Amino acid sequence: MSAELYHRIIVETAKETAKATRLETADVTVEEDNPLCGDRILLDLLVRDGKVAAVGHSTRGCLLTRAAAVVLARRAPGCSAKELGDAIASLHALLEKGEGPPLWPELAMFAPVQAVKSRHECVLLPFRALARALALIERSKGAQP
Repeated sequence: MSAELYHRIIVETAKETAKATRLETADVTVEEDNPLCGDRILLDLLVRDGKVAAVGHSTRGCLLTRAAAVVLARRAPGCSAKELGDAIASLHALLEKGEGPPLWPELAMFAPVQAVKSRHECVLLPFRALARALALIERSKGAQP
């Protein structure tokens, strides 16, 4: 891959996954993987009062997946499901159409990935896990009496 795709900010951000931890107590844990390249994330989510209170993760994958997981773990706490959905939509718009700026400024680091469609899923994998975790939490609320 080109040096532009794996530029310094992505490399430095991806290194932070070494500090990532799982949550001891979580409302939901999901596992997502990309069978084409072997990237995998275990994502723990704790939600309080309609907002993400904590994110834990264990991420194995390329620099893009690891950097995306770090950004998600940094930014998701304090956000509602709607705010997170908006951030995910802005990332999709950046990758699929080159539209920006993304809602979270840190996501701009992934702009070069727009030109390499086969790598979009690497960036989106942690966010796909987040969306699934939020959907599971929403479903469980609907199941409660």
